[in-house]
Amino acid sequence: MRTLHFTANDRKGADDVEATIGHLVIAGWTGRNADALEAHIVELEKLGIARPKSTPIFYRASPDLLTSGATIQVVGTTSSGEVEPVLVSLGGELFLGVGSDHTDRKVEAIGVTISKQLCAKPVSATLWRLGEVADHWDDLVIRSHVTVAGKRRLYQEGALAAMRHPRDLMTRYLGKDAMLPAGTAMFCGTLAVHGEIAPAELYELEIEDPVLHRSITHRYAVKTLPIEG
Repeated sequence: MRTLHFTANDRKGADDVEATIGHLVIAGWTGRNADALEAHIVELEKLGIARPKSTPIFYRASPDLLTSGATIQVVGTTSSGEVEPVLVSLGGELFLGVGSDHTDRKVEAIGVTISKQLCAKPVSATLWRLGEVADHWDDLVIRSHVTVAGKRRLYQEGALAAMRHPRDLMTRYLGKDAMLPAGTAMFCGTLAVHGEIAPAELYELEIEDPVLHRSITHRYAVKTLPIEG
């Protein structure tokens, strides 16, 4: 179990919510466009990571990995993050935030499921009610910037029209008309990067709603721990 403190924002205001997360699901290969999906698969194949057995696919990981902190610690220099929309089921209602499926790419080449368990999973402390954005999901935009050797650059950017709708993901994961059980967080997939997948010292994540003119952001630094043996 992982207890996190969120601010749930809607058009009427904001509420502070204490959430106990008991299940973490990481959905992979969630793209709608076959060409874009293939591009991301090829990105990872270059790193020696095998193709998934199905698309989409749903990995399970410990909710203890979730953090809204400003820094994560990783071992070595082979990990990297990626921006993702994140669903959180609380009290019979779904909320949306932004997060990063930070993953050790070297271990991912050995086993994806194992790699999902090795790094913290940053998530924003701010959420929106999914009901306010579900009908214009395709208009939402996710993006990330990375800072490498002190230089900041755009790393990922694109509309969620490229990715499966949450209703589709929940149906594929749980069955028709199912909703994520309370206390479940689901990372909903990502987009191809600009350039190549690479580690960075700082990640800046954003999900933008151009219809309601608002954004959720989160940033985290990466502290590298030495490999001593």
